[in-house]
Amino acid sequence: MAGAIIENMSTKKLVIVGVILLLFQAFSFMVGGLIAPSPTTAVPYLAAKCVDEVKHYESTKWFMPWGPNLCHKISDFDEATAKKIEANNIVFAVHIPLPNKEMSPWFQFMLLILQFDIAFKMYNQIEEGAMVTIDVGLAYRDDSLSEWTEMAHSVEQRKLSCNLNITKTYEYEGRHYECDLLPFMELGNVAHKYYLLNIRLPVNDRKKINVGIGEIRDIRLVGIHQNGGFTKVWFAMKTFLTPSILIIMVWYWRRITLMTRPPVLLEKVIFALGLCMTFINIPVEWFSVGFDWTWMLLFGDIRQGILDHLLWRASCCSSLTWWILVSR
Repeated sequence: MAGAIIENMSTKKLVIVGVILLLFQAFSFMVGGLIAPSPTTAVPYLAAKCVDEVKHYESTKWFMPWGPNLCHKISDFDEATAKKIEANNIVFAVHIPLPNKEMSPWFQFMLLILQFDIAFKMYNQIEEGAMVTIDVGLAYRDDSLSEWTEMAHSVEQRKLSCNLNITKTYEYEGRHYECDLLPFMELGNVAHKYYLLNIRLPVNDRKKINVGIGEIRDIRLVGIHQNGGFTKVWFAMKTFLTPSILIIMVWYWRRITLMTRPPVLLEKVIFALGLCMTFINIPVEWFSVGFDWTWMLLFGDIRQGILDHLLWRASCCSSLTWWILVSR
């Protein structure tokens, strides 16, 4: 039984295998196009401007933008100036999701994009290479009555990239800069129903913290998460196709072992690629629905990295084989 596997297959069997694979592919496309909803949803949020009336910062205090425990809010910074409220006492609060909605583990991940609304002022312009320092805290809870539990707290810096397509004169004061969106944060799973973000922009003239960043009027966030309906269809497809791939791999390796010669390098590479495809398609994401596994994004990156590495090695192997054949 020397030769390759395809050479040992009859034309009838080869056609049957090809038709089955085409049917599987057509079925997958039909499920994705006719049954599954759009993969992701983007939800815009506008941060409420809350006033921290305590002079000393308390990390255990959380400010709610709405609801029964509504914080003391101001409408804009002109009101803050009139009431002599300092910038260090203003907290931008964002509740995720919007009122009367809940997050779900079926959303799988949550990505937040940050955007500043910055007004042009002659006396407070954005400096070249300006960096904004953000003191952000993230909390969660699973019902509307329990206390907030801190999930993460960090002080981050983001570089502003803003343009003003008008002449910088007093006549155009109040116009907004056009600023690029900034990456803010990402959660590897959405295990809780409610999330709360408290964002501060601490100002320290002596240390040049948040100096020369213009006049920030509002903070906007865009939350992107996977749709629950898409997740269910995706999980179902992976659960259905993984055993099929395993059966094909067992059949493939059995055909190789029946040959009188040992497996060649290309056959081993194909089998290794099949193993990686099986590893990346095993529906371990089912566990993320019931468990708070925050490392799912890292695990997904590791699986994808293993597959990419093997694809690179397979490409090198094919190129080397072609070079050897041509050189002869």
